Amino acid sequence: MTTRSDCEFRDQADPLAPLRDQFALPEATIYLDGNSLGARPKATSERLQHLLEQEWGHDLIQSWNTAGWIHLPHRIGNKIARLVGARDNDLVVADSTSVNLYKVLTAAARIQRARSPQRRVIVSERSNFPTDLYIAEGLCEELGWTLRLLEAEEIEANLGPEVAVLMLTQVNYRTGRMFDMAAMTATAHGAGVLTVWDLAHSAGAVPVDLTGSDADFAIGCGYKYLNGGPGAPAFVWVHPRHAGEFSQPLSGWMGHIAPFEFSPHYRPAEGVARYLCGTPPILAMAALECGVDTVLAAEPYGGMAALRAKSIELTELFAQLVEQRCAGHGLAVVSPGDASQRGSQVCLTRTEGGYAIVQALIARGVIGDFRAGDERTPDILRFGFTPLYTRYVDVWDAVEHLREVMVSDEWQRPEFNRRRAVT
Repeated sequence: MTTRSDCEFRDQADPLAPLRDQFALPEATIYLDGNSLGARPKATSERLQHLLEQEWGHDLIQSWNTAGWIHLPHRIGNKIARLVGARDNDLVVADSTSVNLYKVLTAAARIQRARSPQRRVIVSERSNFPTDLYIAEGLCEELGWTLRLLEAEEIEANLGPEVAVLMLTQVNYRTGRMFDMAAMTATAHGAGVLTVWDLAHSAGAVPVDLTGSDADFAIGCGYKYLNGGPGAPAFVWVHPRHAGEFSQPLSGWMGHIAPFEFSPHYRPAEGVARYLCGTPPILAMAALECGVDTVLAAEPYGGMAALRAKSIELTELFAQLVEQRCAGHGLAVVSPGDASQRGSQVCLTRTEGGYAIVQALIARGVIGDFRAGDERTPDILRFGFTPLYTRYVDVWDAVEHLREVMVSDEWQRPEFNRRRAVT
């Protein structure tokens, strides 16, 4: 059986261990919620301070040129492209995940409406992240289309001639289950269906190959495994074959072919640049670039392949320790046991007290989060593992705290059962 000393030894031998020094992590805290909000890079404070004092404070509006503010969407986009298997200038940073999803879903719908007007259905996983479903639902109301929700195992058999778009999140936010992007995309294309992938729980956590998988569209957020800060800008990718075939619905001035021409009529920029809309948020962009750089810092150590290998070890260790040390307390691991089907998180269920258990852990300095279930799905205790800064000994200590919370019934205390606005 694994001991704490075993975990300490693994940390000492971990070639990725130096990457933890990039982050400002509070002492006595085990942070297992990077799948919701990444930890703050140390470089972010200095970068933002320089931007505030020098670029904005002293150089003022000149910094659009002298500091390259105008190029940030593309510069950071090309950095993220290295993490998700995209080519230079096929991915840009812009807006939020929800806004970008509306753009690409609309573009995909317009393409299919021109090619195959009988296709009027968007298919997605029933347990997809709610904002994705809400955006798709709203677009379907606009178009007079149908949003069809299926269980993951039902999708491949239900891509009929009426389906226009398959919209999936590669790693499910509730369970950590991961789709095989290449295989699912090939199946969709074989049925004449375009694919839209949400990489919110993938980018910076698992190897992604958008180009190799032949996906059509992808979006993702910057504040989880990319460590860009709360509400960081999102990104959008379009396969080059669609670059000149669509017009996205939010035709803002930054997506114009010549924004400073100030023409009264819109002419879309070439390629993915037309997916830009309004003026980019420079402070947030600068913070995001610092976060992306922390992931790129892993390249000399083996890059995403090395991060993925450690992620698998961390998640498997956590699942094994929970099953060994917390047996008899009603906790069950619901994330896939097969690493090829699991992202960088492990999710637990319990018929009672899930929210309170997470709150009791947080009070002990073990930060995870809780996602409520419904009539179809159970409550979820979520734990995310960011190999840039999560240690093996953190996993051991987190499970020990969980065991103590369960053995002592600490979670039943009233203060842990009072719901907060954010869970």
